[in-house]
Amino acid sequence: MTKDGFLPRLALVTLAAILVILVWRGFPLLERALQGPVDEPRAVAPRGDLAGVEQTTIAIFENARDSVVSITTESRVVDFWTRNAYDVPRGSGSGFIWDAQGHVVTNNHVIEGATGALVRLADGRAYPARLVGAAPEHDLAVLRIDAGAETPLPVSVGVSEDLRVGQSVFAIGNPFGLDWTLTTGIVSALDRELPGARGRAIRGLIQTDAAINPGNSGGPLLDSGGRLIGVNTAIYSPSGSSAGIGFAVPVDTVNRVVPQLIATGRYAPPTLGVAHDPRGDALLRRAGIEGVMVLEVTPDSPAAAAGLRPARITPDGRLALGDVIRSLDGAAIEDSEDLRSALDQRRAGETVALGLLREGREAEVTVTLAAGQ
Repeated sequence: MTKDGFLPRLALVTLAAILVILVWRGFPLLERALQGPVDEPRAVAPRGDLAGVEQTTIAIFENARDSVVSITTESRVVDFWTRNAYDVPRGSGSGFIWDAQGHVVTNNHVIEGATGALVRLADGRAYPARLVGAAPEHDLAVLRIDAGAETPLPVSVGVSEDLRVGQSVFAIGNPFGLDWTLTTGIVSALDRELPGARGRAIRGLIQTDAAINPGNSGGPLLDSGGRLIGVNTAIYSPSGSSAGIGFAVPVDTVNRVVPQLIATGRYAPPTLGVAHDPRGDALLRRAGIEGVMVLEVTPDSPAAAAGLRPARITPDGRLALGDVIRSLDGAAIEDSEDLRSALDQRRAGETVALGLLREGREAEVTVTLAAGQ
């Protein structure tokens, strides 16, 4: 091919390539131009009805939201130099309306050490609250607000006795100050135990993976029927934020403790009228015996009426073993903490069967529990 023929062909090929590139780059612009103005919003794609599980979750939140409250606390501080007293913010948490009288249930650790509290409702109204009573051993407290006829409806109360691992649960609260947040999960485990106040463990807790964070404490844990099944109380997390392991006080405990706090300002489980001590448990274990040593029987108590026998000191200074409590209503009692926990789940006036070790033999007596002091 001659040089004169090659150059026109090269120019033609180059021109064709340029045209292809221009068309390829310009086609999207042409397409958008043909579709309409670029500043118009996109067409909305239709969707069907919400899934049944979504509708259930929405209904649970909307029905319970107004019963959940936000709690902020403050402490009174006295300036060392001026001796002036003033209130400073201390913390925040959640709670919920318990009854039409304006009682609000929350965690004891939310209000512990505070000198004042403000309860804010879902509609924005805020009321100063007074402390009615607290049960640190269950991390529960009751406040009261005066909202009169405008008090929101109380949360519906369920039961926790028949809970099963895998059930859906819903937590409402104010994590990190983000008011009225809903988190969901399942019952991860039952009958968990955490360290509590005064060195006593809080037993029987519900474990859940519903996100519980600082500020969520004191809020309700609900079942799929929207009923209260627990009070969110704590998380297990090295960072202090939710790690998928949260705990709630079961509603059966709440429904036993809260009415007593409202009535008397304090909680006292029913009593047998016996004195016992972990040191007595230790002595029994060294002797190879499990149970609770009865150290003393209170006069005119249920234990005295049932004829329980306390340990005594012999004339030569030795400890003579009396009755050892080994079971309550058939459930084994291994130490003093077991006995406290078993009594805590009963009510004054109930009759229980105590299994005893008496003079080396098994025995059983019935005792009618008295109100705690």
